[in-house]
Amino acid sequence: MINRVVLVGRLTRDPELRTTGSGISVATFTLAVDRQFTNAQGERGADFISCVIWRKAAENFCNFTSKGSLVGIDGRIQTRSYDNKDGQRVYVTEVVVDNFSLLESRKDREARGQNGGFTPNNGNASAQNTNNFQPNNGAAPANNNSTQNNDTPDPFAGSGDTIDISDDDLPF
Repeated sequence: MINRVVLVGRLTRDPELRTTGSGISVATFTLAVDRQFTNAQGERGADFISCVIWRKAAENFCNFTSKGSLVGIDGRIQTRSYDNKDGQRVYVTEVVVDNFSLLESRKDREARGQNGGFTPNNGNASAQNTNNFQPNNGAAPANNNSTQNNDTPDPFAGSGDTIDISDDDLPF
């Protein structure tokens, strides 16, 4: 069986670090992940994914991230249940994080914090973060110049021409 999850998104709040009775660190956080499509009004939705990270990784995660931080995570989905104080059964689905990557520099994170949560785009009004997950093995995030602009018109729209692709042209 395979149970792997790779997500890229922004933290909706500062991660909460706690310690279990046996002294193990655990942090919980929610990751906002943009959807790839827009609705009828042109707005992009997001999914809010509950995540948990354990031990030293939890401590490091809390030390280097805060609300709005862009992170990539790798883990697995876990489901569990418990009885709340009213005696009702509560079901929880969350991502147990095995690895994470910080996808923005400290300078960018601090600049975003000073600008009310918005990342400056240095005068480039069409610049947009593409949220492509690219592990960087602890190095500074790579500058991804492949920006996507949803305002770019579809070059094939309204042409009326069909595109003829033979099966020999397909890579699979």
